[in-house]
Amino acid sequence: MKIFFLTFSIFIINLVFYLKFNLISKLAFFDNPDGKLKRHSKPTSLIGGFIILINLYLIIFSLKIFDIENSIFQSQFIYLFITLCTLFYLVGLLDDLKNLTPNVKLFSLIISIFLISYLFPEINLELIKISFLNKTYFFNEYSIFFTILSFLLLANAINMFDGINLQVILFCIFIFMVFIIKGFLSFFFILLLISFFFIGLLNYQNKVFIGDGGCFLISAILGSSFIYQYENYSNFLFGDEIFIILFIPAIDMLRLFVSRIVNKKNPFKGDLNHLHHKVDHYVKNKTLTVFITISLSIFPCLLMFLGLKTYYILVLNLIIYTSLILFLKNKNNI
Repeated sequence: MKIFFLTFSIFIINLVFYLKFNLISKLAFFDNPDGKLKRHSKPTSLIGGFIILINLYLIIFSLKIFDIENSIFQSQFIYLFITLCTLFYLVGLLDDLKNLTPNVKLFSLIISIFLISYLFPEINLELIKISFLNKTYFFNEYSIFFTILSFLLLANAINMFDGINLQVILFCIFIFMVFIIKGFLSFFFILLLISFFFIGLLNYQNKVFIGDGGCFLISAILGSSFIYQYENYSNFLFGDEIFIILFIPAIDMLRLFVSRIVNKKNPFKGDLNHLHHKVDHYVKNKTLTVFITISLSIFPCLLMFLGLKTYYILVLNLIIYTSLILFLKNKNNI
């Protein structure tokens, strides 16, 4: 009964957000098109990230009150999780409002992660397990470094993936479903999935962007969740399995970094060379573009759940991605 009531309540709250969004959005700030990287047709609300954060607070508070998913409240981790998510959102919000330079944004994220990691080691990435090697590698005294590096890479990968409406939202829904299937905090992610569904509708209708605040917040949610399930659940995702799930945003980020460095540009400065830009330039349909990029993420995960060895999947992923990039480069001449 408690689960039904809570699910229904989160659904109704988000439904009200959705139906009354035109009124709510008047209280928010907007992202204005510039004809360069920001090619949307009209000023668009950037309140999406804030709605995610409010839902996160509401869901965690409700789970505590109703004594559901109580395992996450038995340590400090949940409070570190909330703190890190809030800090990441605030850094992204500052970037949305003040258009921070890449270096300032990077430094702000590093400081946020370092403070949490140093003061509260419970959130640190202590080890990595590789399924096809059947080995566990411990980071020991370097755990803070690898924690900072992991969160930074994930934050940038998600942020770079957010170049077209609905893409990041659907990608998150896909990962939440993986967590639910694996039995990891299933009810928490079901509630979060409900909120993302309504934000996705608004995003698809060009009414809201999640902005850098939303992207950084999502990276904090995903990064913390991967670490927590890794160290607290028997049915965890191995390090190579996590990389397969994140493969498309991760490999595209790596390609962009290398390309920008080779061309003597700041690796963190945005451009129109992302995978989704290339696909959209070719198919000239944003909905089809999102379908292609999300399918590229889902397909290898299906192979993984069917039992194919991860190293085969990683090689296949790399072949498909490289072939697609070369094909689009030839067709688009970009």
